Amino acid sequence: MRRTRRTALTIAGSDSGGGAGIQADLKTFHHFGVYGTSALTLVTAQNTLGVRRVEPLAPSLVSAQIDAVAEDLRPDAVKTGALGSAAIVEAVAAAVARHRLGPLVVDPVILSKNGRDLLDADALDALRRLLVPAAALVTPNLPEAAALLGAGVAPGERGLAEAARALLGLGARAVLVKGGHLPGAEVVDVLADRDRVLTLRAARIDTPHTHGTGCTYSAAIAARLARGDDLADAVRTAHAWVQRAIATAPGLGRGHGPLNHWARS
Repeated sequence: MRRTRRTALTIAGSDSGGGAGIQADLKTFHHFGVYGTSALTLVTAQNTLGVRRVEPLAPSLVSAQIDAVAEDLRPDAVKTGALGSAAIVEAVAAAVARHRLGPLVVDPVILSKNGRDLLDADALDALRRLLVPAAALVTPNLPEAAALLGAGVAPGERGLAEAARALLGLGARAVLVKGGHLPGAEVVDVLADRDRVLTLRAARIDTPHTHGTGCTYSAAIAARLARGDDLADAVRTAHAWVQRAIATAPGLGRGHGPLNHWARS
């Protein structure tokens, strides 16, 4: 039977509150008409007020999940999120290489919204060495970019572009540095590859309901890549949709609530 639906794979952690991680990724894939598959890396007990507990899964179980998906429901694009440990990063990198999966979007999730560690120092080093060079796109925010580079990021649009170009030196084919942590009325993201730098701008939205923004953004890019968009178009589409999802957030919870995954695209 001819396949009629594109598929995508998320390799990430579970958010019991549903706003980030596997849950956000699958909602996003569904929104863009892509069949979502998953490989769980860690389980969290969390809600909009914060993360209470984190339990990484066995690396062999993570590998087994990826193998099962790749051998029967081969994805048209893959994204990674919270990976938790060096052993899991190594298992994911090996499985991606073994099955020749891609395009690969690496969202280097290091901290939760309330500052809880989701990636230790050894895992960060493994991510830098093993997964970033395999990536079609890496999507760090400012703290994540600084952690990957081992150096601070200069403020402003120029600093974002310099960080993106520096991160290309780690081997990724493209880098999207997200500038939401910078002050100002405008939020600037910078997409860089070997040939160009593209700047994306949006008015800052004054809201606490931004939980899962990074996961959702990277999942939307992966979904559009799965549907055949080129990288720049995928990023532009995802960027515009995420702004609408933040602006129309449903206001759930008493802390950092989730985006609106029903937002118009």
